[in-house]
Amino acid sequence: MMSTTSRNPTVSKIGTIPTGVELLHDPVLNKGTAFTDEERDALGLRGLLPPHVHTIKEQVMRVMENFRRKPTPLEQYINITALQARNETLFYRAVLDNLEEIMPIIYTPTVGEACQRYGHIFNRPRGLFINAKDRGQIAEVLRNWPRADVRVIVVTDGERILGLGDLGADGMGIPVGKLSLYTTCGGVHPNQCLPVTLDVGTENEELLADPLYIGLKQHRLRDADYNDLVDEFVDAVQEVYPKALIQLEDFANNNAFWILEKYRNRICTFDDDIQGTGAVALAGLLAAPRITGGGIADQTVLFLGAGEAGIGIGDMVVAAMRAEGLSEAEAMRRCWFFDSRGLVVKSRTDLVEHKRPYAHEHAPVDRFLDAVEALEPTAIIGVSGQPKTFTREVLEAMAHINERPVVFALSNPTSKSECTAEEAYNWTQGRAVFASGSPFDPVNFADQTFVPGQGNNAYIFPGVGLGVVVSGARLVTDEMFSEAARALADQVTPGDLKLGRLYPPLSSIREVSAHIAAAVAEVAWRRDLATLERPEDVLGYVKSQMYQPVYRSYV
Repeated sequence: MMSTTSRNPTVSKIGTIPTGVELLHDPVLNKGTAFTDEERDALGLRGLLPPHVHTIKEQVMRVMENFRRKPTPLEQYINITALQARNETLFYRAVLDNLEEIMPIIYTPTVGEACQRYGHIFNRPRGLFINAKDRGQIAEVLRNWPRADVRVIVVTDGERILGLGDLGADGMGIPVGKLSLYTTCGGVHPNQCLPVTLDVGTENEELLADPLYIGLKQHRLRDADYNDLVDEFVDAVQEVYPKALIQLEDFANNNAFWILEKYRNRICTFDDDIQGTGAVALAGLLAAPRITGGGIADQTVLFLGAGEAGIGIGDMVVAAMRAEGLSEAEAMRRCWFFDSRGLVVKSRTDLVEHKRPYAHEHAPVDRFLDAVEALEPTAIIGVSGQPKTFTREVLEAMAHINERPVVFALSNPTSKSECTAEEAYNWTQGRAVFASGSPFDPVNFADQTFVPGQGNNAYIFPGVGLGVVVSGARLVTDEMFSEAARALADQVTPGDLKLGRLYPPLSSIREVSAHIAAAVAEVAWRRDLATLERPEDVLGYVKSQMYQPVYRSYV
């Protein structure tokens, strides 16, 4: 019998690895009770584990038994993310095998509550916290990350977390959650993922007064100081992880648009709140006419909310309408926006830059209901972060105007949704074609069961990221997101539409992500943006590159 101690690494089938207790504390390599007898002897684990060797399937049974015993979604979040910190392979196996049950916990809506409580439930750090005091040495901070081949970075500054506002460094739950879905849904290897929070302070006075807040207790950097920090971060990533895609996440409007515009044609980056949300909503609008009739160019869309998400969707819709033959002016005229001060019209003098292209000639309108009645849209899309704003009167008006009104209540988390699925179906007499940002249970109305589709970015960004990785794309373009939207819409089956669902079930999201990745990669090869050679069977190659959460043998 070979015996080693935790002080002496050993050479295994996969290279030099730690042994003993150190191995059990490594979440990437740890297999827990699944280590075989031979591995226990070779790796100094004899006696450190109970004697029975479990299969990963048996371990998942234990995981889910304990997960389901937790009394609240937040307790379930704490439970399952603790597993991620102990045993990554088992975590991803459990999530993938129980995706519809666990995804709302590690992502929206529960991740929003987790971020609000992040400092109070904080246990073990995950990702990199780069703070304002690290200026001048951000590259050195990045080198502290233990994994060298980083391909996807999700970064936030925590200023606009979901619809919850400024959560500062507590917003780290979002990059962590997003990257969990990159692996679960898109098959990007967890070793290639890096969550980052740029802690530049917070304007949230409750956090500043909270002794358990984990971030810098100072007000936010602004103007040149903030810009310089972002510039240094981007440059440092190019130096340390030159193959990495940077996904911008939950930045406030005043920073999101300029950061994207500054870097989108220089480095491999995209803003999920602008482009990812735009693509997933466009996919729903491409699928909806299969229920309502007509096509994307026949739609008139009224947005409630004119921030990153709304403008991102508008830009995607305009591009899709132009592809169907409309001029840019005609397409933009079919997209209307309603913000906190009313309908976005040319006569307003308070419009920021990103809203002005969508300011049309029209009399001012102060109430959203009045805008619906005046414009007679075929679709309303809520991206306002303001709950209950798709009122009964609004939905009844939409049902009066349209035989099958399209209603997207996309604000996250559930508490911020513009209306519930039940309200949408009941107040339109079961005629709404509905999608939401957070999940809702099926709704029974007039002897029919509707299964609301979740217009969630998780259908888009994992596949886009995988497509970038497999092609080695140098840039991420709007064309890639348009193709991703069409690939997603193509995966909606007649059976889905019969249930009123505009998106595939979550159970098929890996297949969906593979098709999206193939479409994105094809754009990279077609536009000479790829750095890797195109395989003969693109879809087959994409699937072969997707991470599978299975244990590897060490002996």
